[in-house]
Amino acid sequence: MTIYEESIKLHKEKGGKIGTENKISLKNAYDLSLAYTPGVAGVCKAIYEDKKKVHELTIKKNTVAIVTDGSAVLGLGNIGPEAALPVMEGKAALFKRFGDIDAFPICLNTQDTEEIIKTVKNIAPVFGGINLEDISAPRCFEIEKRLRKELDVPVMHDDQHGTATVVLAGIINALKLRNVKSKSEVRVVISGAGSAGVAVTEILLTYGIKNITVCDSRGIICDSRKDLNNTKRLLARRINTENKSGSMEDALVDSDIFIGMSAPNILSQKTVETMEDNPIIFALANPDPEITPEDAYSAGAYIVATGRSDYPNQVNNVLAFPGLFRALLGSGKQFESSIFVIAAKAIANSVDNLSVNNIIPNPFDEGIVENITTSIEKIV
Repeated sequence: MTIYEESIKLHKEKGGKIGTENKISLKNAYDLSLAYTPGVAGVCKAIYEDKKKVHELTIKKNTVAIVTDGSAVLGLGNIGPEAALPVMEGKAALFKRFGDIDAFPICLNTQDTEEIIKTVKNIAPVFGGINLEDISAPRCFEIEKRLRKELDVPVMHDDQHGTATVVLAGIINALKLRNVKSKSEVRVVISGAGSAGVAVTEILLTYGIKNITVCDSRGIICDSRKDLNNTKRLLARRINTENKSGSMEDALVDSDIFIGMSAPNILSQKTVETMEDNPIIFALANPDPEITPEDAYSAGAYIVATGRSDYPNQVNNVLAFPGLFRALLGSGKQFESSIFVIAAKAIANSVDNLSVNNIIPNPFDEGIVENITTSIEKIV
């Protein structure tokens, strides 16, 4: 039986992965009078008189909505809300397991930007945070931007910032081990200018890595290209002020770090050999990376990370989002670049016995969420 068949069997037996449970006892009439009528009226009146009390008297303070339109499910693409539901259930299970946060999947039957924004705003009174998930670019940028501005709870598109946070954590430790150039000296090439690529660029810039070239399927993004969407054009103007053009292979010559969030098997051993000595390779396309770790090491790579669990150094968003939301739920603060950098440093510092095959902690390592929340709470 394949892993896919086993998973279908398990989901069928359990009827999905998540459920709800009561926090209070309902054993007799008095219990009912406290949980529901007439006692609950007092709770309702208290919140009506002071809306802020909703955080202390309801599930809101510890509840996150996982919102998707099913348009960009990892490895599967635009499969729609019903088919995306198992992934969102899984995300809710991870929230509970690693952050003790009650999360619920909200799969929307629309891919219209304005409808998504309107719907999330309308359901927001129930939730202490909004986790946007698997929404395709460039719509995801506008949706996140608007919701952050218009809601009073933290909003994060995990495909962007969860990924970026863990990538930076790995880069911090990889550069520490390589110990050849400082963060201001290294040259980074990113393959993929979608939501994750843009977010990784942003967090690297915030951290202090300035020499970054971003490529899409047609090569280096630059202002002279006529095929760029607005997001890519603004990014090109910011990081490619010399308007350099060319292929990804051109960009990688004498570079130090490759970060791939694009497509399988696009990075050849020959191209890796043109990079600086002991290059760092983050080949994160899933399920098949831009280059296999075996081929990358054979071509001279010093450290290799992937998005897969069957290789060392897995870049896994679960290292970031439980701690990020745990830190901000109920704080009245919104996510911003500096918070993601702080979380990345906390994740990097959570690694014991740092080595080329151990630059990123295991999600089951103890203390990661606490390290993130403690670090963020110092500034919020």
